[in-house]
Amino acid sequence: MTVGDLRRTDVHQHERPEVDPEALRASVRSKYRTVATDPDGAFHFHTGRPLAARLGYDATLVDRLPDRAVESFAGVANPFCLRPLGQDDHVVDVGSGGGFDAFVAAHLVGPGGAVVGVDMTPEMLRKSRDTARLLGHDHVEFREGIIEDLPVEHGWADVVISNGVINLVADKRRAFAEIHRVLRPGGRLQFADIALGRAVPAEAACNIDLWTDCIAGGQTVDGWVALLHAAGFVDVEVGDPVDTFADAPGEANARSYDVHGYPFFARRPV
Repeated sequence: MTVGDLRRTDVHQHERPEVDPEALRASVRSKYRTVATDPDGAFHFHTGRPLAARLGYDATLVDRLPDRAVESFAGVANPFCLRPLGQDDHVVDVGSGGGFDAFVAAHLVGPGGAVVGVDMTPEMLRKSRDTARLLGHDHVEFREGIIEDLPVEHGWADVVISNGVINLVADKRRAFAEIHRVLRPGGRLQFADIALGRAVPAEAACNIDLWTDCIAGGQTVDGWVALLHAAGFVDVEVGDPVDTFADAPGEANARSYDVHGYPFFARRPV
C-alpha cells in the first residue's frame, strides 16, 4: 500500500526519556551473542527456518542454505517482498546478524553483484564470515560497524536492506542519514521493522529490556514514514502487516502494544 492508503491509526508518541546508546548496544550485543551461539535457545521471538517460512521467504532459496546460515535468523518481515533485487546490484545489509538476508541477497544479485553485511556483534560476524567461506561466496563480505556510522563508502549501494534492527537503534535520524549517504542517487531502501499500534508510556520507554524485546524502540507506521521523509527519502511505501510475535514467548508483551512487523520501501532521490 502507499502512504496515502495507510490502514494503521497514528499514535502520538509521548516525549520519551533518552536511552543510553552505549548501554543499549551492550544489551543488544549480549542478547544476539546468544542467538548466534545458541540458536535453539529460548527467546521472546521466533527464529530460523520456521520464521523464514512465517515471513513468506521463497522456500527454494531458504532450502538451499545450510542450517548455520538460517538458524540465527530473527527478522520481523520480508524486506524483499516490495521490490525484487536486480542482477549485479550492490547491496548493504544493515545489522546482518548471522547473514541470512545477506545470503538471500547474494543469490538474487548473482556473482556479478556484491553484498556487504554490517554488524556489531563479534559472534554474529564470526558466524556469517565462516558461512560465506563455506558457501564459497566471494561476492559477500561482512564488516564490523554500527548503523549510525556505516563502514561503507558514499553512494556505493544500489539497495540497502535491514530486518528488525533499526528499532534497536537509539538515534534513528542518524541511522537513516547514514543509509541515505551510502545509497547512490536513485538507490532504494528496503527494510523490515516493527511498528506499534499503541504508544509505549514515557516511564517505560527508557527500559532497555523493553528495547531489546523489540518494543520500546519501535515507531508507529506513520512515525517510520515521517523519519524516512525527514531523512530525504521519497516514494515511501508500506507493505502489509505481519503478526511476527504470534505464538512466540513474547506474544503477550507484543499484544500489549499492538506490535506487528512491516516491510518498508523508500528511495533516495536522483
